[in-house]
Amino acid sequence: MEHSEPAHDERDGLVGRKVVWVEDDKFLSEIIARKLIAHGCVLFHTADGEEVLRILKKEKPDLVLLDILLSGMDGFEILRRIKEDAETRGTPVILLSNLSKKEDIEKGKALGAARFLVKAMVSLDEIIGEIEAVLREVEK
Repeated sequence: MEHSEPAHDERDGLVGRKVVWVEDDKFLSEIIARKLIAHGCVLFHTADGEEVLRILKKEKPDLVLLDILLSGMDGFEILRRIKEDAETRGTPVILLSNLSKKEDIEKGKALGAARFLVKAMVSLDEIIGEIEAVLREVEK
């Protein structure tokens, strides 16, 4: 697990927010990690499903940004476990994946994802915007 503290603009809505970023693509991981840290997030990054579940219980993050196609436990299974556990079910999860079939999107939403974003169709700024929107919804 990698853990990074922010250097940020205090006006940002993500300052101090704990985000778990689950992705096994090193290049994409680095790009999104930099963006989240620049917005002030306290970031926890892993590509391991079991580690995600441990981080959730220990750190009590504000949000999970979750890829689906991972080695070992896939993102759907991680999401299912998060939502079945009384201790973690309230943590919002955004799925960020290259899967774009209607049935994959429906499955993610049925399992409890707050959003399903297709990597090829969203910019970094749109990802940040969706994270901010989900966090605002949770606070209402």
